[in-house]
Amino acid sequence: MKISELCKMIEDSIHSGKYPLQDKQQKHLTNLLEVINRSDSEDLKSSDIKIEIRIQNLYTINNYVPNIQHLPGVIETDVLDSFKMLCRRLEKVVDKAGNSYPRDMTMSTERLHKNKEQNS
Repeated sequence: MKISELCKMIEDSIHSGKYPLQDKQQKHLTNLLEVINRSDSEDLKSSDIKIEIRIQNLYTINNYVPNIQHLPGVIETDVLDSFKMLCRRLEKVVDKAGNSYPRDMTMSTERLHKNKEQNS
């Protein structure tokens, strides 16, 4: 399996609601989640695997080495944990007017796909 295929599979699983989420905010933010391969290779046996977990312009990058047992499952678990961490961080973001960012955040599907194209 290629790394980008694994990323897409994990992203689709989170979008579809496969995993239990803690609140309405996380459910809302699942549609904004992107899981991106930032490695120089598509090979899961590569010496340096980098996976970016992104919600709009807030993201985290996780690094992996290939000799971890059950690497795809480890990446899947880390992506879910990173998603939940980013959701918690977004709760703390406040705009200039004092409004909580995630509660007031809306994004059209058109804009979401435009952002994905720009990041590719």
